[in-house]
Amino acid sequence: MDRTANLLGVVGLAVADRIEDTARDVLNHAGETPAALVVIGYGCGPSNDQLRRILGLSHPGTVRLLDRLVSDGLVERRKGQDKRAVALYLTERGTALREELLKGRLAAIRPLLTPLTDVERETLATLLGKMLSSMETTATDRRTLCRLCDNRVCINCPIPADVQAEK
Repeated sequence: MDRTANLLGVVGLAVADRIEDTARDVLNHAGETPAALVVIGYGCGPSNDQLRRILGLSHPGTVRLLDRLVSDGLVERRKGQDKRAVALYLTERGTALREELLKGRLAAIRPLLTPLTDVERETLATLLGKMLSSMETTATDRRTLCRLCDNRVCINCPIPADVQAEK
């Protein structure tokens, strides 16, 4: 089991590195910037606090990130349902960059799957789904895990994180 765990860890790092490289190429930013665009892009109008919890950032860190995204013309703040909070939405430019990021993410990961046959890829998908669905998670945990997912390609998600931002 340790060998399998070690190999899985290496593959996980390879995937994470490829995603980070893609984010840097598309956005000229890494860190939580790509995840913020993806999460805000679900279109639910999350508040600063909801985004903070999903990204695991401090309040000041989230405010700085959002200030930069607003300054870059990628995110806009709108009136929230709660008068004390703002709702976050992508601008047209933010939506376009999010789309480029999600396409680039999948393109960066696909080469790792090309040595596998169709049957092996389906088996891997089944095993990954089984691993994910066995994890005990809260709604925020699932949103955190899926913070860079393209929910349009994840059919029968093993850890549904519905797109409604956590209240």
